[in-house]
Amino acid sequence: MNPLQRTLIEKAGNDNGFEYVVASEATGVTLASARHRSVALIGQESGAYQVQFRAATPILLPELLCSFPEAYGKSGVFALMTEAALATFLRRAASLSRALPSQAATDYQQAVAAELAVLPEGIIGTEVERLVRQRVGQNKFRDAMLDYWGSACAVTGIAIPEVLRASHAKPWAECESDAERLDVFNGFLLSANLDALFDRFLISFDEQGVLVLAPTLAEMDLLPLGITPGMKLRWINALHHSYLTPHRARLL
Repeated sequence: MNPLQRTLIEKAGNDNGFEYVVASEATGVTLASARHRSVALIGQESGAYQVQFRAATPILLPELLCSFPEAYGKSGVFALMTEAALATFLRRAASLSRALPSQAATDYQQAVAAELAVLPEGIIGTEVERLVRQRVGQNKFRDAMLDYWGSACAVTGIAIPEVLRASHAKPWAECESDAERLDVFNGFLLSANLDALFDRFLISFDEQGVLVLAPTLAEMDLLPLGITPGMKLRWINALHHSYLTPHRARLL
């Protein structure tokens, strides 16, 4: 690998969520980030960028395989044929690394600590602290959902951030831990109309991701609400199921 090739890889990393160059050698470039714990080792062979990805969490690799199945080889390396493909891969890998539960929970704890540190003494255990934690947590959950779903509705693909909502399947107040509240599999990024229905247990999704209607909506014309037959999630992970099963049981 020549210096120009290494420079192009370093720039792709810097522009797409891997801003730190851990090593840059003739055999390849190792990239990392301060915003997540995943590492990408990138070389070049037969005209393709060869990416060995060290995921921060085991559930990250299966998610990447959903997005780049044709690029993954038996050797555990992703082969990307162009600089644009490499940039797309790194951007998605960084987004997933920031979104998945452990990183979101870590970011949440750090943000809460920073906000509480500048407030007057004596607020620990008060309603003020609870509101701070809830506000910060909901913002971090939304950020994680935007990363996970590529800033587009999980059903329609609409990519207008102003109309997208981070919907919990297991409501915030009912979660038993911050890990549950911030788990990207505990809900979906939905357009405002779908969010309102999902939040009120009027729609849900089955194990294949197909939209399910509550009995009270079964005979109604839902086209004005943007609901059409056969609507489904763009993808679904098995980790969604533990949250969706009780959500479906509460359909009104």
